[in-house]
Amino acid sequence: MALAVRAVGLVKTFGELRAVDGVNLEIPQGSFYGIAGPNGAGKSTTLRMLTGLLRPDAGSAEVGGAQVWPNPLQAKALLGFVPDNPVLFERLTAPEMLQYAGLLRGLDPAVIAERSAELLRVLDLDDSRDRLIADFSLGMLKRVGLGVALLHNPRVMVLDEPFGALDPVNAQVIEDLLQRFRDSGGTVVFASHVMDVVQRLCDRVVVIAHGRVMAEGTIAEISKGRNLQDAFVELVGGRDLEEGELSWLSSLSD
Repeated sequence: MALAVRAVGLVKTFGELRAVDGVNLEIPQGSFYGIAGPNGAGKSTTLRMLTGLLRPDAGSAEVGGAQVWPNPLQAKALLGFVPDNPVLFERLTAPEMLQYAGLLRGLDPAVIAERSAELLRVLDLDDSRDRLIADFSLGMLKRVGLGVALLHNPRVMVLDEPFGALDPVNAQVIEDLLQRFRDSGGTVVFASHVMDVVQRLCDRVVVIAHGRVMAEGTIAEISKGRNLQDAFVELVGGRDLEEGELSWLSSLSD
Protein backbone atom coordinates (compact mmCIF):
# COMPACT_ATOMS: atom_id res chain seq x y z
CA MET A 1 0.00 0.00 0.00
CA ALA A 2 1.54 3.29 -1.14
CA LEU A 3 1.45 5.95 1.57
CA ALA A 4 0.72 9.62 0.94
CA VAL A 5 1.52 10.68 4.51
CA ARG A 6 3.39 8.89 7.28
CA ALA A 7 4.04 10.05 10.83
CA VAL A 8 6.06 8.24 13.47
CA GLY A 9 6.03 9.23 17.14
CA LEU A 10 5.06 12.88 16.70
CA VAL A 11 5.35 14.84 19.95
CA LYS A 12 4.67 18.51 20.64
CA THR A 13 4.72 20.19 24.03
CA PHE A 14 3.68 23.73 24.94
CA GLY A 15 4.99 24.50 28.38
CA GLU A 16 3.57 21.78 30.62
CA LEU A 17 0.91 20.78 28.06
CA ARG A 18 1.75 17.74 25.93
CA ALA A 19 -0.53 18.61 23.03
CA VAL A 20 0.57 15.69 20.82
CA ASP A 21 1.90 12.59 22.53
CA GLY A 22 3.48 10.03 20.20
CA VAL A 23 1.06 10.09 17.24
CA ASN A 24 1.65 7.48 14.51
CA LEU A 25 -0.19 7.73 11.18
CA GLU A 26 -0.13 5.88 7.87
CA ILE A 27 -2.41 7.57 5.34
CA PRO A 28 -2.89 5.64 2.08
CA GLN A 29 -2.43 7.37 -1.24
CA GLY A 30 -5.74 8.20 -2.90
CA SER A 31 -7.76 8.05 0.30
CA PHE A 32 -10.19 10.39 2.02
CA TYR A 33 -8.79 10.32 5.55
CA GLY A 34 -10.38 11.84 8.63
CA ILE A 35 -8.67 12.97 11.82
CA ALA A 36 -11.41 13.11 14.44
CA GLY A 37 -11.26 14.31 18.01
CA PRO A 38 -12.85 16.69 20.50
CA ASN A 39 -11.76 20.31 20.80
CA GLY A 40 -8.24 20.49 22.21
CA ALA A 41 -7.42 16.88 21.25
CA GLY A 42 -4.29 17.84 19.25
CA LYS A 43 -5.76 17.62 15.74
CA SER A 44 -4.65 21.05 14.53
CA THR A 45 -1.22 20.70 16.11
CA THR A 46 -0.76 17.36 14.36
CA LEU A 47 -1.78 18.86 11.00
CA ARG A 48 0.66 21.73 11.42
CA MET A 49 3.52 19.32 12.07
CA LEU A 50 2.53 17.24 9.03
CA THR A 51 2.47 20.30 6.78
CA GLY A 52 5.77 21.83 7.87
CA LEU A 53 4.30 24.75 9.80
CA LEU A 54 5.26 23.55 13.28
CA ARG A 55 8.46 21.70 14.17
CA PRO A 56 7.84 18.60 16.31
CA ASP A 57 9.74 18.09 19.55
CA ALA A 58 10.19 14.44 18.60
CA GLY A 59 9.19 12.05 15.83
CA SER A 60 9.14 12.35 12.06
CA ALA A 61 6.72 12.98 9.21
CA GLU A 62 6.81 12.23 5.48
CA VAL A 63 4.68 13.43 2.57
CA GLY A 64 5.02 11.51 -0.69
CA GLY A 65 8.22 9.99 0.65
CA ALA A 66 9.76 13.42 1.37
CA GLN A 67 10.77 14.12 4.95
CA VAL A 68 8.93 17.14 6.31
CA TRP A 69 11.61 18.00 8.86
CA PRO A 70 14.23 19.44 9.17
CA ASN A 71 13.78 20.88 5.65
CA PRO A 72 10.07 21.06 4.72
CA LEU A 73 10.35 22.72 1.29
CA GLN A 74 10.17 19.52 -0.79
CA ALA A 75 7.21 18.21 1.21
CA LYS A 76 5.42 21.58 1.03
CA ALA A 77 5.60 21.47 -2.77
CA LEU A 78 3.40 18.35 -2.63
CA LEU A 79 0.88 19.83 -0.19
CA GLY A 80 -2.08 22.15 -0.14
CA PHE A 81 -3.19 23.27 3.33
CA VAL A 82 -6.35 25.09 4.41
CA PRO A 83 -6.35 26.03 8.10
CA ASP A 84 -9.50 26.47 10.15
CA ASN A 85 -9.19 30.26 9.86
CA PRO A 86 -7.10 31.04 6.75
CA VAL A 87 -4.67 33.94 7.08
CA LEU A 88 -4.75 35.88 3.82
CA PHE A 89 -3.64 39.31 2.66
CA GLU A 90 -6.69 41.43 3.46
CA ARG A 91 -5.80 44.33 1.17
CA LEU A 92 -5.84 42.08 -1.90
CA THR A 93 -8.80 40.86 -3.91
CA ALA A 94 -9.35 37.12 -4.38
CA PRO A 95 -7.84 37.12 -7.93
CA GLU A 96 -4.81 39.04 -6.64
CA MET A 97 -4.41 36.59 -3.76
CA LEU A 98 -4.44 33.65 -6.16
CA GLN A 99 -1.98 35.37 -8.49
CA TYR A 100 0.37 36.09 -5.60
CA ALA A 101 0.17 32.50 -4.35
CA GLY A 102 0.80 31.14 -7.85
CA LEU A 103 3.85 33.30 -8.36
CA LEU A 104 5.24 32.16 -5.00
CA ARG A 105 4.81 28.59 -6.24
CA GLY A 106 6.72 29.43 -9.43
CA LEU A 107 3.76 28.86 -11.76
CA ASP A 108 3.61 30.42 -15.22
CA PRO A 109 1.42 33.58 -15.19
CA ALA A 110 -0.77 32.20 -18.00
CA VAL A 111 -1.37 29.01 -16.00
CA ILE A 112 -2.18 31.08 -12.91
CA ALA A 113 -4.71 33.17 -14.82
CA GLU A 114 -6.44 30.14 -16.34
CA ARG A 115 -6.62 28.15 -13.11
CA SER A 116 -7.63 31.18 -11.02
CA ALA A 117 -10.55 32.01 -13.28
CA GLU A 118 -11.85 28.46 -13.05
CA LEU A 119 -11.37 28.22 -9.28
CA LEU A 120 -13.14 31.55 -8.65
CA ARG A 121 -16.08 30.36 -10.73
CA VAL A 122 -16.31 26.91 -9.09
CA LEU A 123 -15.94 28.37 -5.58
CA ASP A 124 -18.68 30.96 -6.21
CA LEU A 125 -16.33 33.91 -5.78
CA ASP A 126 -16.56 35.36 -9.29
CA ASP A 127 -19.10 38.01 -8.30
CA SER A 128 -16.80 39.14 -5.46
CA ARG A 129 -13.63 39.38 -7.52
CA ASP A 130 -13.36 43.18 -7.06
CA ARG A 131 -13.94 43.16 -3.28
CA LEU A 132 -11.06 43.24 -0.80
CA ILE A 133 -10.54 40.09 1.23
CA ALA A 134 -10.90 42.27 4.36
CA ASP A 135 -14.64 42.43 3.58
CA PHE A 136 -15.08 38.66 3.21
CA SER A 137 -17.01 36.42 5.60
CA LEU A 138 -15.27 33.42 7.19
CA GLY A 139 -16.97 31.12 4.70
CA MET A 140 -15.60 33.19 1.81
CA LEU A 141 -12.14 33.20 3.40
CA LYS A 142 -12.24 29.41 3.54
CA ARG A 143 -13.14 29.24 -0.13
CA VAL A 144 -10.30 31.57 -1.10
CA GLY A 145 -7.96 29.52 1.08
CA LEU A 146 -9.08 26.37 -0.71
CA GLY A 147 -8.39 28.00 -4.06
CA VAL A 148 -4.90 28.99 -2.93
CA ALA A 149 -4.25 25.44 -1.72
CA LEU A 150 -5.43 23.83 -4.99
CA LEU A 151 -3.82 26.25 -7.42
CA HIS A 152 -0.51 24.38 -7.78
CA ASN A 153 -2.27 20.99 -8.15
CA PRO A 154 -0.84 19.30 -5.03
CA ARG A 155 -0.76 15.56 -4.36
CA VAL A 156 -2.15 15.89 -0.84
CA MET A 157 -4.81 18.30 0.43
CA VAL A 158 -4.84 18.90 4.19
CA LEU A 159 -7.78 20.77 5.70
CA ASP A 160 -8.65 21.79 9.26
CA GLU A 161 -12.43 21.89 9.89
CA PRO A 162 -13.08 22.65 6.20
CA PHE A 163 -16.88 22.79 6.34
CA GLY A 164 -17.32 25.14 9.29
CA ALA A 165 -18.97 28.48 8.41
CA LEU A 166 -20.04 27.23 4.98
CA ASP A 167 -23.63 27.32 3.80
CA PRO A 168 -25.05 23.98 2.55
CA VAL A 169 -24.70 24.88 -1.13
CA ASN A 170 -21.01 25.79 -0.93
CA ALA A 171 -20.32 22.90 1.45
CA GLN A 172 -21.70 20.54 -1.22
CA VAL A 173 -19.59 22.18 -3.93
CA ILE A 174 -16.45 21.77 -1.84
CA GLU A 175 -17.31 18.14 -1.04
CA ASP A 176 -17.71 17.47 -4.76
CA LEU A 177 -14.46 19.29 -5.54
CA LEU A 178 -12.52 17.27 -2.96
CA GLN A 179 -14.07 14.03 -4.21
CA ARG A 180 -12.98 14.90 -7.74
CA PHE A 181 -9.48 15.66 -6.45
CA ARG A 182 -9.39 12.24 -4.76
CA ASP A 183 -10.81 10.47 -7.82
CA SER A 184 -7.95 11.92 -9.89
CA GLY A 185 -5.38 10.34 -7.57
CA GLY A 186 -5.03 12.96 -4.88
CA THR A 187 -5.24 12.34 -1.14
CA VAL A 188 -7.52 14.33 1.16
CA VAL A 189 -6.76 14.61 4.89
CA PHE A 190 -9.07 16.65 7.07
CA ALA A 191 -9.61 17.19 10.77
CA SER A 192 -13.08 17.53 12.20
CA HIS A 193 -15.12 16.97 15.32
CA VAL A 194 -18.36 16.63 13.30
CA MET A 195 -18.85 12.88 13.05
CA ASP A 196 -21.59 12.81 10.41
CA VAL A 197 -19.25 14.60 7.97
CA VAL A 198 -16.42 12.15 8.74
CA GLN A 199 -18.75 9.15 8.40
CA ARG A 200 -20.16 10.37 5.09
CA LEU A 201 -16.87 11.27 3.39
CA CYS A 202 -13.98 9.25 4.77
CA ASP A 203 -12.53 5.85 3.87
CA ARG A 204 -10.49 5.71 7.06
CA VAL A 205 -10.41 7.68 10.28
CA VAL A 206 -8.11 8.12 13.26
CA VAL A 207 -9.62 9.18 16.58
CA ILE A 208 -7.33 11.38 18.71
CA ALA A 209 -7.93 12.44 22.31
CA HIS A 210 -5.51 14.07 24.77
CA GLY A 211 -2.86 14.06 22.03
CA ARG A 212 -2.93 10.26 21.62
CA VAL A 213 -4.35 7.89 19.02
CA MET A 214 -7.35 6.09 20.52
CA ALA A 215 -8.31 4.09 17.41
CA GLU A 216 -7.58 3.94 13.67
CA GLY A 217 -9.19 2.07 10.81
CA THR A 218 -11.99 2.08 8.29
CA ILE A 219 -15.29 3.65 9.26
CA ALA A 220 -16.78 0.15 9.63
CA GLU A 221 -13.91 -0.98 11.88
CA ILE A 222 -14.25 2.05 14.15
CA SER A 223 -18.04 2.18 14.32
CA LYS A 224 -18.59 -1.61 14.60
CA GLY A 225 -22.11 -1.40 13.29
CA ARG A 226 -23.03 1.67 15.32
CA ASN A 227 -23.37 5.31 14.49
CA LEU A 228 -19.84 6.76 14.29
CA GLN A 229 -20.69 9.46 16.80
CA ASP A 230 -21.66 6.85 19.41
CA ALA A 231 -18.38 5.01 18.84
CA PHE A 232 -16.48 8.29 19.00
CA VAL A 233 -18.04 9.31 22.34
CA GLU A 234 -17.22 5.91 23.79
CA LEU A 235 -13.59 6.19 22.65
CA VAL A 236 -12.92 9.71 23.90
CA GLY A 237 -15.08 9.54 26.99
CA GLY A 238 -18.54 11.06 27.06
CA ARG A 239 -20.49 12.68 29.84
CA ASP A 240 -24.21 12.41 30.51
CA LEU A 241 -26.17 14.98 32.42
CA GLU A 242 -26.79 13.87 35.98
CA GLU A 243 -30.34 13.44 37.20
CA GLY A 244 -31.59 16.80 38.38
CA GLU A 245 -28.90 18.92 36.67
CA LEU A 246 -30.31 22.14 35.23
CA SER A 247 -33.69 21.22 36.65
CA TRP A 248 -34.57 24.92 36.66
CA LEU A 249 -34.73 24.88 32.86
CA SER A 250 -38.40 24.66 31.95
CA SER A 251 -40.76 25.94 29.35
CA LEU A 252 -43.21 26.78 32.12
CA SER A 253 -42.58 29.55 34.61
CA ASP A 254 -43.98 29.52 38.13
